[in-house]
Amino acid sequence: MSNPAVTKAVIPAAGLGTRFLPATKAQPKEMLPVVDRPSIQYVVEEAVAAGIDDILIITGRNKRSLEDHFDRNFELEHMLREKGKTEDLAEVVELADLADIHFVRQGEPLGLGHAVSVARKHVGGEPFVVLLGDDIMNSRSTLLADMIANYHSTGASTVALMEVEAADIANYGCAAPEHREGNTCTIVDVVEKPDPANAPSNLAIVGRYLFTPTIFECLEHVQPGVGGEVQLTDAIALLLKEEPVMGLVFSEGRFDIGKKIDYLRATVELALEREDLGPEFRAILAEICRREHVN
Repeated sequence: MSNPAVTKAVIPAAGLGTRFLPATKAQPKEMLPVVDRPSIQYVVEEAVAAGIDDILIITGRNKRSLEDHFDRNFELEHMLREKGKTEDLAEVVELADLADIHFVRQGEPLGLGHAVSVARKHVGGEPFVVLLGDDIMNSRSTLLADMIANYHSTGASTVALMEVEAADIANYGCAAPEHREGNTCTIVDVVEKPDPANAPSNLAIVGRYLFTPTIFECLEHVQPGVGGEVQLTDAIALLLKEEPVMGLVFSEGRFDIGKKIDYLRATVELALEREDLGPEFRAILAEICRREHVN
């Protein structure tokens, strides 16, 4: 029997964005622009490109602008139509048609694991992906599509893994792998934010997950862990006792825009890739570099 298709995605977006204060005091961090579109749009477009057509965004207080962004705006559309701005009109209309996009509030900021658990009724008994809004991928990345392909061939939950410096592993969930073949491996243990001296590997769990619905049963039994929050990593540890979990190791294409320096890097690199901005922007950067070298 073939494994069911993966058509649903969950995007947790209830965080307060404190690392970007004061910019996030009055607007969601997910609406901060990277070039000319909010960061969450990149995440939604990544899911759609991988064949996802049903997306649930987990929100919190003061996140109404996320819903407005993916909704129709008839006044704006009318104005663009009247002024003959057909390209802009097509782009804003397309936003509402990207996928079936739903919203639900988390209620209390009790951790990533709790945010995912809120999606249980919507997901039902189907496999689904979780995409963290702080991580956006280069448009050339095939990570999510590769994870879905791995699920279809193995039937196993699959998480994205990236090698990080030993000192940085304390910022991530960490996976203990075995039977690595190419960029895939079997995971035998996971630890949330381990001390680097005791970390089972340098493989960090980053931003992209594919779960069977069994994860919801595991989340029911997770107690608050690191930081007093319900950790998704702890639920994965319980899932390992029930069924296989695989890791897919990748190294390129990710921007952790929760970090200011990576937010700037993403803005520069993604702007350089644009046909309408890249050549002129590249010349500006070259002039800045020459000026700084002279000084």
